Amino acid sequence: MSYFIDRRANGRHKSAINRQRFLQRYRKHIKRAVEDSVNQRSITDMKRGEKITIPDRDISEPVFRHGRGGENTVVSPGNREFTEGDRIRRPSGGGSGGDGSGEGAASNQGDGVDEFAFTLTQEEFLDFVFDGLELPHLERKQLVDIDEVRPVRAGISRDGIPARMNVVRSMREAYARRIAMRAPLKRALKEAEALLELEREKDPVLRNPARIAELEEEIQRLEKRIAGVPYIDTYDLRYNNMANQPMPSNKAVMFCVMDVSGSMTQAHKDIAKRFFLLLYLFLERNYERIELVFIRHHTAAKEVDEQEFFYSRETGGTIVSSALNLLDEVIEARYPPGQWNLYVAQASDGDNWDDDSTTCRQLLTDRLMQRLQYFAYVEITPHAHQALWDEYKKVEDAFPGRFAMEQIVEAGDIYSVFRELFRHREAV
Repeated sequence: MSYFIDRRANGRHKSAINRQRFLQRYRKHIKRAVEDSVNQRSITDMKRGEKITIPDRDISEPVFRHGRGGENTVVSPGNREFTEGDRIRRPSGGGSGGDGSGEGAASNQGDGVDEFAFTLTQEEFLDFVFDGLELPHLERKQLVDIDEVRPVRAGISRDGIPARMNVVRSMREAYARRIAMRAPLKRALKEAEALLELEREKDPVLRNPARIAELEEEIQRLEKRIAGVPYIDTYDLRYNNMANQPMPSNKAVMFCVMDVSGSMTQAHKDIAKRFFLLLYLFLERNYERIELVFIRHHTAAKEVDEQEFFYSRETGGTIVSSALNLLDEVIEARYPPGQWNLYVAQASDGDNWDDDSTTCRQLLTDRLMQRLQYFAYVEITPHAHQALWDEYKKVEDAFPGRFAMEQIVEAGDIYSVFRELFRHREAV
């Protein structure tokens, strides 16, 4: 029989198991409340928890009770208003009364029940935010240049630290040693006791007192030797041997590409920043070995750090192919496709220089898409699509499941678009 002990830390007067059951039971209501909360709050404020409210009607359950049965007559003292047989009118307001949390005028009758409210922790809130999302087409690449190792069990050793002592194996060794050391002594003791018994059973005339004294002394000596065998000795101690083993893991890199041209207003850039911040939280939560590469572009592209990517004021015209060319160079120089999972997320307003959109399509279809696991493009504009969207649409048709594109009109669309881009998809 196996016993499982739950050692998760519980808060004061709280049960972690009961909380998980509650979250699972009302998952649908909580998820809907989380989605509403995401649309109302700033993406940069995603890391805190959230207070969730569930209407009381959604958590009510039918309950069976034993009724009194039969007809009953009740006399209430001090009753000046009703007589036997009167019917009491139901309180107005649908039973909500005047003590509830809803809106409306005060009432002097009826009663109500407040909505059930509780607080999600940061971890629980992010669980619901990113539920069902993934980086598509994550593949196992060659395990090269692995610098992470983890200790694994590698048999039993005679040397080690107390924290790694194998108690069961040590006690087994001690038991075997005691049997081996005491067995010949016990045989000799048994023989001496048998001889002493025979000597004492002899006739008093034939009995040899010297022989009896000798046997008694031998028995005492053997008993002391048996008692002197230690219960456990340092020779018996065994330790779990640990060996460092390379930790196999998939390496992934996410390229964040953003247009910073003059056509990208500050509102567009703010939406793009929020999209990438949400993406960063998603990556940080789901993958331990992930690298981020930030590429900004106008007429020329440049690889920058995170601070400059989000807050630089550099601007200019628009040539999207410059960013794709730089992306191809970075992959060629630092991220061999045989060793890395490559993902690209691009944000733009769709504006591009004349015939450069055709060049972008050719770069993607001829060189980049064969190397990438996934390419996500978001176009931030309330207007009609331009040539870049039409050319990217051809790429999406050529690489279904690996190229996805969505439009963002306002900040409230970010979360729904993000979920659509990174929802779980079947492998193609």
